[in-house]
Amino acid sequence: MEDIIQEKISADHLLYVSLKYTKTCDVIINLLIRWGRMIETSIDAILKHAKKKKKISSISSNPIGKIEQVKKLFRKNKDFVKVIDMYEMFRKIRELRKERIGEFRKNVTLKVFYRGKEININLEQLKKYAERLEKFISTTKQFLLR
Repeated sequence: MEDIIQEKISADHLLYVSLKYTKTCDVIINLLIRWGRMIETSIDAILKHAKKKKKISSISSNPIGKIEQVKKLFRKNKDFVKVIDMYEMFRKIRELRKERIGEFRKNVTLKVFYRGKEININLEQLKKYAERLEKFISTTKQFLLR
């Protein structure tokens, strides 16, 4: 849980401080990567705990398998599954085709092309992601304390 909190603190700094003053797509990309690491750390902790509690028999060795296992564990929690879906995009953010719009301005936007869709990631969208991640961390914490 400690590692998850550390990643969250670093991500919050990027969102609320770095992005406020620089307004570049590089900061947005770094924030998404940081969130991806935080979610990955959470998934690993959840799966270890689930194995310990005998909710799963083994932990998959590949990332896609881990994602599927976590989705099965939390299939009733739609918000949690949405975050896992976001994580799938965050994992690939470096390789995805991107366009930078309005850098160094208030309306800085990173346009990402993912699964045949155009996703505009701007400050508003980042705030929505941050809210979802707050709920995700809360759910993760509750699960790990059971």
